[in-house]
Amino acid sequence: MDSDTLWRTAALCVALASAETLHGIARMTLVVPRIGKDRANRLSVVSGTLLALGICWMLVPGIGLQSTSAHLLLGLVLSAFMAGFDVAIGKLLMRKSWAKIWPDFDPRSGNYLLFGLIALAFIPWLVARLSSS
Repeated sequence: MDSDTLWRTAALCVALASAETLHGIARMTLVVPRIGKDRANRLSVVSGTLLALGICWMLVPGIGLQSTSAHLLLGLVLSAFMAGFDVAIGKLLMRKSWAKIWPDFDPRSGNYLLFGLIALAFIPWLVARLSSS
């Protein structure tokens, strides 16, 4: 992997984190007051996944990956980065305790963030498949 690929991957991570941060702010200010926190959280997994798909659609081809395994590895990197970003925002910015952070990843608590992260792991592969057809 060359430095250009690393820089483009880092740029994709920053683009996703920025978009998801704005997405979260919009959810809290516009959607939660109208439909409640639980429904807004569940809905945001769908809208956030579609947002990630759009960003990846624009940026993944420019990274220049060729193989299925490279796209799947990119997806795992993106998922790990976004999970870490979510934890860091919760811990450092929002000052949440670990007991309040972990339920965000637990579907049994009504939060479907884990499903969004799993979907993100496959989005670069999907983009590659759809753009090559």
